[in-house]
Amino acid sequence: MAHAAQVGLQDATSPIMEELITFHDHALMIIFLICFLVLYALFLTLTTKLTNTNISDAQEMETVWTILPAIILVLIALPSLRILYMTDEVNDPSLTIKSIGHQWYWTYEYTDYGGLIFNSYMLPPLFLEPGDLRLLDVDNRVVLPIEAPIRMMITSQDVLHSWAIPTLGLKTDAIPGRLNQTTFTATRPGVYYGQCSEICGANHSFMPIVLELIPLKIFEMGPVFTL
Repeated sequence: MAHAAQVGLQDATSPIMEELITFHDHALMIIFLICFLVLYALFLTLTTKLTNTNISDAQEMETVWTILPAIILVLIALPSLRILYMTDEVNDPSLTIKSIGHQWYWTYEYTDYGGLIFNSYMLPPLFLEPGDLRLLDVDNRVVLPIEAPIRMMITSQDVLHSWAIPTLGLKTDAIPGRLNQTTFTATRPGVYYGQCSEICGANHSFMPIVLELIPLKIFEMGPVFTL
């Protein structure tokens, strides 16, 4: 999860998030180079007194500064499209979870385990245990296995919500009357936090999401579903 004074993105817990971080660094380096070039040109323009009459009609220079931005856009667009198509892939998921947004809590349904359904509310400050996180911990966590493709079916019962887990690279809108889906494969165990990322009313800030990712062997033992 994020910590105080953090500058970069959260550590990746899924292959998609690893790709997103790599693309972020790739695009940021291109932005740095463009900014440096523009600032350098401005500096030369403001400090030099030399003039060249040939610059007023330089078709070669105009050709270069027209083609170069197009090449830069292609270098950014190609990896971006690759990641976009990767996020839409659904390859034989091992488990399907349905998440329903409400004002202001989440309902989860394990469709592959006899229709297990439970609500997940934010823990009030009076019920927090030592080590719990204020405004982030919930009474019932979503327990899922690692190294297994998981499909999330996301919808809403009242207004627009958004189911988001930054460390997994997930952000999917929950829309009333529509069922959206997203997939992910977690690569390491742990507890990961997210929040509703769509302004949904007065208590928008108080509907966190908590995933507890555990090894598959432990997940299949069953006691994790005792709520």
